[in-house]
Amino acid sequence: MPDLSVPAQPVRAKLVDVAQAAGVSKATVSKVLNGRDMSVREETRQRVHEAARTLGYRPHSGARALAGASTHALALLVPALANPTYVTIARGAYQRARELGYLSLLAEDFDGQEADESFSELVQEGRVDGLLIASARPGHSLVDTVSRSSIPHVFLNRSVEGSGRNVTMDVARSSVTALDHLHGLGHRAIGHIAGPPGITPSDARTEAFLRHAGRLGLHAAPVASGDFTEDGGVSATLRLLGAAKGGPPPVTALYTSSLAQAIGAMGAIRSLGLRIPEDVSVVGNDDLPVAGHLCPPLTTVAMPLYDLGTTAVDALVAAIQGTPMGDIVVPTEPRLVSRGSTTAPGATP
Repeated sequence: MPDLSVPAQPVRAKLVDVAQAAGVSKATVSKVLNGRDMSVREETRQRVHEAARTLGYRPHSGARALAGASTHALALLVPALANPTYVTIARGAYQRARELGYLSLLAEDFDGQEADESFSELVQEGRVDGLLIASARPGHSLVDTVSRSSIPHVFLNRSVEGSGRNVTMDVARSSVTALDHLHGLGHRAIGHIAGPPGITPSDARTEAFLRHAGRLGLHAAPVASGDFTEDGGVSATLRLLGAAKGGPPPVTALYTSSLAQAIGAMGAIRSLGLRIPEDVSVVGNDDLPVAGHLCPPLTTVAMPLYDLGTTAVDALVAAIQGTPMGDIVVPTEPRLVSRGSTTAPGATP
């Protein structure tokens, strides 16, 4: 019988192969081969060209065709897809991008990932028209990368001081809203589960909490920090209430910086033999559908997450079209959604 097997195809050299052979990053290879950045040293340029010739590297024709033209694609970088807050933001961004004729790509910036290099490659190869960056951690190398690039970009739900490209919400108002609710119920010892220090929304929320607690004359307003996760809520809550096992809690109410933290806090409160809301009331930040299905249903401060995504895309597309950038605060104010996790201190079932 004739041999019907498919003959092996030669393996085509990729950008990463050239980068490894030349001992440089993929972004540097892209700059050299596209002739876009003459700041690369001549010795490095020669090494890259030699590696490309040796490997027989040929740039992808589609990428080359797009290099000088609009791709109608935007890239959104989020810190954690496991955080439902960013799912809502991404949905708003995706829907608005579609309305404006753009495709929205999504990337996660988790520990150990070279997200800044991946984004640099997207930019250098002309595969996106602009970047939406929700992961501008202090010291993040991506901030420096985009600041030296001409690619239009905005920071959302994170602020980079002096960038003039920040799209944010009134997170300080969320603390005021939560405190006013709990204070109105009669609570005078209210704790706050903050996010990690150094994260813009977390710091702003904590500062507003302490400032407004002082205005209200609250005699106890302790703060414990934790990741924006269920585990972060558990550990921070146990630090605040650890001495409560077998006795009265040091605070009668908690306000958390994220919905996931609130879920963890509720579990930690129960592990100490305390009741929600009779012993400790809980308010979570961000209102997502799961909040109404917890036991008891969780009182939340609803933030304009979807609006944040749409506003960021509007700002980025305007910048792509040549409109000067400026910091933007989404005008939609935080809104309290009252459910069964809050009541007056010492209330009986």
